[in-house]
Amino acid sequence: MKVNKIQRRARRHSRVRAKIKGTASIPRVSIFRSNRHIFAQLIDDSTGKVMASASDLKMVKAEGKTTKGSKTERASLVGAALAAEALKIGISRVVFDRGGYKYHGQVKALAEGLRKGGLKF
Repeated sequence: MKVNKIQRRARRHSRVRAKIKGTASIPRVSIFRSNRHIFAQLIDDSTGKVMASASDLKMVKAEGKTTKGSKTERASLVGAALAAEALKIGISRVVFDRGGYKYHGQVKALAEGLRKGGLKF
């Protein structure tokens, strides 16, 4: 049987998730990329709760603007927005879950945005 792109990503993601667990003090940053948008969440895996979230779609709806800039630039802004929310609730350290995606492009830009925002991982 031929394995498609989605199945390959799911397999990579399950390998990563086997090693990464988020707690209340050090939550997991989970990333999802669609074709148009990027989403990030802070997750406490011990309770299964989302502590904070950010996305470029959420920022567009809040500001009432159109999506301007490249997807990589918007990913960096999402990282900075999530870092600001995390610092607001008293979180300074996180575990980064790239979601089965390669660490370059949008994923790398989001991670750098988190670092610039003040989070450590």
